[in-house]
Amino acid sequence: MKTSIIGFVANLPAMIIAFFREHLGHISSHTLGWLTIVLLHFASIPTLIAVLMAQSDKLPPVDLMIFVWSALITLFFKSLIEKNFLNLATICLGFVAQTVLMSLILFK
Repeated sequence: MKTSIIGFVANLPAMIIAFFREHLGHISSHTLGWLTIVLLHFASIPTLIAVLMAQSDKLPPVDLMIFVWSALITLFFKSLIEKNFLNLATICLGFVAQTVLMSLILFK
């Protein structure tokens, strides 16, 4: 039993490499696009939460927010054209969440 565990652990890097070789190519561009949308929404969330919790008084730079929101609006229209409802829902929920956070900061 001890040798089988050691053999398994010794073979683990080869199994991980084989897994990625077989499955990494199957990640679609839609998955990466959705991940891009999520990461763009999360770009300003830590700063907004820090301002809301009175940990910081610095808001995200305006030029960063303009670029992030314009990228999200562009992806929104791209999703409308492609009728990709997962991206549409993700973008809309992200806009709602950011708007709620900003309004909580403004009306605090």
